[in-house]
Amino acid sequence: MKKIVLSIAGVMAAAAFAPEASAVPSFARQTGMACNACHQQHYPVLNGFGQAFKAAGYTMMGAQEKVEGEHLSIPNVLNASMLLKARYVKDDTAGALPGANTNTTGNGQWQIPDEFSLFFGGRVAENIGFMFEGNTASPSGLVAGFKMPIVFDLGSAKLLAVPYLTDALGVGYGFEQSSTGAVRGVRWAEHRTDISAQQFTGIGAGATTGLAFVAINDMGYINFSKWTNAVNLANPGAGAANNKLSGNYVRISATPTVGDWAMNIGAQFASGNVGAVPTPARATALDFQAQGQAAGKDLSVYATYAKNDNTVGNYFAAGRKAWSLGADYSVIPHVLHIGAAYLNGTTGAAIPAGATGTNLDSITVTAVYDLTQNVALHVNHSQRSGNSFAPLATGKQLTTFLLEAAW
Repeated sequence: MKKIVLSIAGVMAAAAFAPEASAVPSFARQTGMACNACHQQHYPVLNGFGQAFKAAGYTMMGAQEKVEGEHLSIPNVLNASMLLKARYVKDDTAGALPGANTNTTGNGQWQIPDEFSLFFGGRVAENIGFMFEGNTASPSGLVAGFKMPIVFDLGSAKLLAVPYLTDALGVGYGFEQSSTGAVRGVRWAEHRTDISAQQFTGIGAGATTGLAFVAINDMGYINFSKWTNAVNLANPGAGAANNKLSGNYVRISATPTVGDWAMNIGAQFASGNVGAVPTPARATALDFQAQGQAAGKDLSVYATYAKNDNTVGNYFAAGRKAWSLGADYSVIPHVLHIGAAYLNGTTGAAIPAGATGTNLDSITVTAVYDLTQNVALHVNHSQRSGNSFAPLATGKQLTTFLLEAAW
C-alpha cells in the first residue's frame, strides 16, 4: 500500500512540474499562438477563441509573413503538421489461440498507428481558408478529409459556404463548434460510442461529402448541408454510395454565456436517401455543452440524446437510440484532466441467445495527462451492462491506453 501511495504521489509531482511547451501544428504555425489558445482543457476540445478562429474560416494570421498582392494574401509557407495516435486496446472478447502470431483486442492489441495523419491548413485568401487531412489508414486513399470555408463577413454575423468531404467524421463535418461528439473527430474522450449518443447512434460519424451553408453570430449558428455518403463524388465506388447530394442536414445551436459558463445547446437533424440503391437515412440528436470553472479549475459538462427515426435500411446505426451525461475536470490546469460518463442506449440489434432485450448501460472513466501541449497520454475504461448481453456474452468492458501527439 505504501508503494502505491508513493507512486501516485510521484505521478502528481511530475504532473505539477510538467513542461507547457508551445505546440506547432498547422494553425499554431500560422497564428503564432500556442495550442491552449484555441483548446479548452485538452485537444481536440475547442474553447471560445478556437471556435471564433474556426468561424473565421481558418484565415487569422499572426506574425507569420504573407505573400500579398492585388487580390492575393497567403502565408509565405504551406503550414503542415502531423498527428499520431498509438494505442493499446484490451477488451473481453475472444482472443487469438495460444501460439498464434497475431493478437486480437481480447488478448490486448497494440495499434501502432491507430491513426497517422498529415494536415495542411490555413489561409487561402482574406476570407477563404482550408483544412486537408491525409490519413495512412484512409479507405479512400490519401484524402481522408477536406473542407474550404468561404466566409462573408456581415459585421455582427458571418455567412459561410463550405464544400467538404470526410471518410469517417459524419454529416456535420462541414461546420461544428461543440465537442459533444456531434462530429466524430471533435469529442471530449476517446471511447466515442460510450460517451456520446451521437456517436452511439451514428449521426456523428460516417463517410460524407457535402456542401454546408452556415450562418453564425454571438447568439449561435445554423448549418444547413446537402450531403451524401460518398468520399469522392466523381468516383463514389460501386454499390457503396451515390454522387447526388440527396441528403439534408440541419444543425441549430444556441451559444449563450450564463455567468462565467459558455454554453452550446443544439439539435441535429439528418435525412435523405443515400447509397447506390437509395436507402433511407434519418436521425435526430440533441446536445448540451457547458464550459466553465469549479474551484478555480476548468470543468466541462456534456449531455447528449440521439435516435434513429427509422429502423430498416438506415445509413446510420439502425434502430439505435441513447442518452448520455459526462464531465471533464482539470485537476492540474493544462496538465491532468479526469472525466466520467454514463450512457444508456438501445442497440437495435437482434436479441442474442439467452439475452432478454436490447438495452445497454455504459460507465466510462477517463484521464488525460499532457506531457506537453501537443503530446498527451490518455487512459479510458468503459464498463458495460444491460439485458442486451447474453449470460456469457463478451464486449462488456474496454480499456484503452493512448499516446496522442501532434507536431
